[in-house]
Amino acid sequence: MRGRFLVLEGIDGCGKTTQIEALRAWLPLSGLMDPGARLVVTREPGGTALGQALRALLLQPPEGAAPCDLCELMLYAADRAQHVQECLRPALAAGDWVLSDRFSGSTAAYQGYGRGLPLATILQLEAMATGGLEPDLTLWLDLPLAGSLRRRGDRPADRIEAGGEAFLQRVSDGFASLAQARGWRRVEAGRPREQVTALCRALIAAHLGAPGGGGDG
Repeated sequence: MRGRFLVLEGIDGCGKTTQIEALRAWLPLSGLMDPGARLVVTREPGGTALGQALRALLLQPPEGAAPCDLCELMLYAADRAQHVQECLRPALAAGDWVLSDRFSGSTAAYQGYGRGLPLATILQLEAMATGGLEPDLTLWLDLPLAGSLRRRGDRPADRIEAGGEAFLQRVSDGFASLAQARGWRRVEAGRPREQVTALCRALIAAHLGAPGGGGDG
């Protein structure tokens, strides 16, 4: 019996890390997972040993070694291909549940809508890297850019976050377009943390409550 694949998407500062930790504690006790199933919590980029090295190159490259936009896209695709083959497919085939901080939607939002690279090219790379693997459920934590910047405060920005407000607004708009096109479930992330957690739990229970199934298209 195939496991379930759950993804959280959204702009930086939307609360993904907080909600993933809450779901990490709740899901094994929720009664939704089959007996014996494990919960695998992962992220992109960086869900494998190779991915951790790629993450460092993407977010904190050595001075003077920042990748160009196309190279950036290819590095994200390489991270995803390794992640799918090494982590995601084996876990799902074993009947485990996978909870991932970002997946292919983030590439379309950041490199497509944000950087302006052709979405057709991004979709081709997505198909190659995933081999058709799709999440069973994607939760989009929707937070206006002003809220994201306020939450980030004085925390140092990584290379992607440092793209500027115009870039980040395009990314935010891209997430909204992708959510509608791909059938993601919207969660209003500006609410108090406990309310956001309750909404995430309710959506997961409603959409992944039946055993088995699959979004492996």
